[in-house]
Amino acid sequence: MAGILYVLRTGCQWNAVPREYGSGKTLHRYFQRWTRAGVFKKLWKSGLEEYAEVQGIDWKWQAANGAITKSPLGGQATGANPTDRGKCGTKRSVLVEAPGVPIALEVGPAQRHDVKLLAATLEAVVIEQPDPNEQKQHLSLDKAYAGEPAQQLAEEKGYEVHVPDKANAKKKRKRKGGRKKARRWVVEVTHSWLNRFRRLLVRWEKKTSNYLS
Repeated sequence: MAGILYVLRTGCQWNAVPREYGSGKTLHRYFQRWTRAGVFKKLWKSGLEEYAEVQGIDWKWQAANGAITKSPLGGQATGANPTDRGKCGTKRSVLVEAPGVPIALEVGPAQRHDVKLLAATLEAVVIEQPDPNEQKQHLSLDKAYAGEPAQQLAEEKGYEVHVPDKANAKKKRKRKGGRKKARRWVVEVTHSWLNRFRRLLVRWEKKTSNYLS
């Protein structure tokens, strides 16, 4: 496992892993085997369950957002990045709880709109989620999610949705007395934290399952 974490952190090729961690081919073989067995998702779920028991997951304020990363080798769930001259990339859509701990993750092509990934992201929560009828849950989204499709989708899941107002709606909001301040920045910090792991910053895995692991 230490060798796999070394690849995750440094982004190096499997055959460039220091010998102290063992053979790169052996490490990659175990990584593939554990991915197929769902080991890494189970570890994530187990970590969240322990976090919920010790600290408590704060479901009240959640936030979702997508981030595009380069994918030079292409592969599953990759596509032309409209913000990088059409170079191949992948979009990582993450849902976090209030302090920013990831509770759901979905991957799609770079050109796929955030709204189209939202449904799969909200369905991908890896730990049991409280009933929104018993515990109110807010969902903070940025302007990319503005419009009825995302609003309706999230409301059907029981969320109270918060999306930045359009310029022509600001005065109307003030007349109504305003509303709670959303916490969109939290998920952006989480994306920044994930990008410190160089194997996530640039995607070299062709299989979506490997990249998710």
